[in-house]
Amino acid sequence: MSRPTEGDQEMPLVSHLTELRTRLLRSVVAVLALFAGLFYFAQDIYALVAAPLRAYLPEGATMIATGVASPFLTPFKLTMMVALFLSMPIILHQIWGFIAPGLYKHEKRIAVPLLISSILLFYGGMAFAYFVVFPIMFGFFASVTPEGVAMMTDIGQYLDFVLTLFFAFGVAFEIPVATFLLIWVGLVDVATLRKSRPYVIVGCFAVGMLLTPPDIFSQTLLAVPMWLLFESGVFFGSLIRRRAEHDAEAEPEAESEDQPPAPQP
Repeated sequence: MSRPTEGDQEMPLVSHLTELRTRLLRSVVAVLALFAGLFYFAQDIYALVAAPLRAYLPEGATMIATGVASPFLTPFKLTMMVALFLSMPIILHQIWGFIAPGLYKHEKRIAVPLLISSILLFYGGMAFAYFVVFPIMFGFFASVTPEGVAMMTDIGQYLDFVLTLFFAFGVAFEIPVATFLLIWVGLVDVATLRKSRPYVIVGCFAVGMLLTPPDIFSQTLLAVPMWLLFESGVFFGSLIRRRAEHDAEAEPEAESEDQPPAPQP
């Protein structure tokens, strides 16, 4: 067998880098195209995102812009983030197209549902924050405003605050995917996770305490879904582990059936 030349060793790396660059460019183009289409509606998008707070502002109060360029830059920043969030399916599709050739067939069967579910869960976490958590949170903030203090929030600070919460709730709703992956790759087993359930519940309430106003209702509103998402990850992880163990037990039997019978003396 002839020894591979230096060029033969470099070509695969070059082709991989070329494909990576192509897929990165496609992702960037997708984000910029969405941003270009949404930029005309930047003011309307910001008004929609600010609606949960504006609903609880005192009569006659408005949001303010303390920076000279804030009326333009804040909706601009929000529109860019919206374009990034909306293009996540395209970006993940490009990532999948890059790594899929290196996966086994059974890994692809698991990876595709995980990618789809992770996108839906992230969007679900953002929707949960907007429609459920924000009204409760801003209603609480408005109710505890000291007398004589006008509640007039800066638009830039509000945007940074809600983007942080959107990202936090989106990541928190990825708990089932993370739990499933931990079980699937064998880092932890189902029994260990079930034994750790009390610590997980305490951790969920601790996260709820950090991300929500200091009242038990809003903390519970985040902690309970996080705990249920953890339980769903454990449930589906246990199903896939049982199936993998069943397949592993069936393989030796199939191999023994395929072997020819031993010759008779």
